[in-house]
Order: sequence, then structure tokens, then C-alpha cells
Amino acid sequence: MTTTAIRVRESELQAAHAIHDVTLPSGEPWLHELKRGQTLRIVDLDGNQAADVIFYNRHDTDEHYSATETMLRQGGIYLTTDSVLYSSDGNPMLSIVADTCGRHDTLGGACAAESNTVRYALAKKFMHSCRDNYMLCIQESDSGLGKADLVPNVNFFMNVPVTGEGDLKFDDGVSGPGKYVELRAEMDLWVLVSNCPQLNNPCNAYNPTPVQFLIWD
Repeated sequence: MTTTAIRVRESELQAAHAIHDVTLPSGEPWLHELKRGQTLRIVDLDGNQAADVIFYNRHDTDEHYSATETMLRQGGIYLTTDSVLYSSDGNPMLSIVADTCGRHDTLGGACAAESNTVRYALAKKFMHSCRDNYMLCIQESDSGLGKADLVPNVNFFMNVPVTGEGDLKFDDGVSGPGKYVELRAEMDLWVLVSNCPQLNNPCNAYNPTPVQFLIWD
């Protein structure tokens, strides 16, 4: 498995023409429908913020984003322009059509009480986490999603290099203020987001910040 070459591409879409525009505060969750053919832009407003996202087939939530299928089919561990995100059934879910950051993580996963303990310290176990965000969000939704549906996610804008020994490192981010990634939906989707509240690693400079979401027909 190789790393993926960074491919930066600007978008021609104008924010003024978006049909949906929401700014998600730092540390907050969000669940939204995305229709086939629509384009979703995720904007790293202040730079180096991690947006942890899981995608589901809106008509059959047993079909969800698969990190394994995605990495195997593209032959790389990072996402960038022209990457396709595949589902657990091997179907294309989204295509990255523009990307000014150029690299997004598929391996680091979402922070949780357990990972806070292992990565940082026992005292960090009870800090708010992305898994908490996911759980709170789906419990209050009519999506039909439950705890068993929480699968490995994409970490947009997050920098998790792999060492020569195969270990993961949580390094300073490679994004910056205003950097964005755009994805075209290849099926009707649920988009489940945790705007990461993590305070313990340098990916977001130890300072969670807002992320913007725009949608075009």
C-alpha cells in the first residue's frame, strides 16, 4: 500500500449559490442528508481543525463508508482530489472533485474515551470525544442509526503520517485557514460529523475551531 500523491484543485462553485450553508462550532456534531449528485464542501475556517465524518447509504444504513475498501481500491492511504470513497458493499459513495488541502487521513479513527486513555493519560478518559458526539447526534435523530453503526471514519484535514515501522503519528496539521475539500455524492447519503473536540494532539494545534459546510445542487 502506497501513500497517495497530493493533488490540489480549486473549485469553480460560488458560495453565494449554495443551497445550504452551516458553520459548525468547535467540538459539536452534525447529521445531514446529502442527495445523489449534490456537492458538499467542508471548509477548515481557521486551519488545522479535524472534521471526523462517516457516510451512510440513506436508504440502507447497513451500507456505510469503508476505509478498507477505499484504501484498497485507490491503492493509497490518504484522500485527495479524484479519490473515490467506497462503501462496505464496494459501491462508490462520494468522489473528491476539488481539494485545496490535498491530503486527508483514513487511518487515525475517531477519538473516544478508550483512545484518550491509551494515547494520552488515564485522567483524559472522561474528556469529550468524537465518539460521544456521534452517539449524542444519532440518538436525537430519526436516521435509524445506532451504536453498532459507528464505523471507522474519514478525518478531513488531519495529518496522521505512517512511520517506516508502520506506526501512526499524530502530527501538526497540513491544512490552513480557508482550505477546503469538495465531495460529489454518488448515492443518497447521511453525513455524520464530529467537529473534533480533541485537546491533546497537535493536529489542530490543541485548539478546536469551527468548520463550515456548504451544499450545492
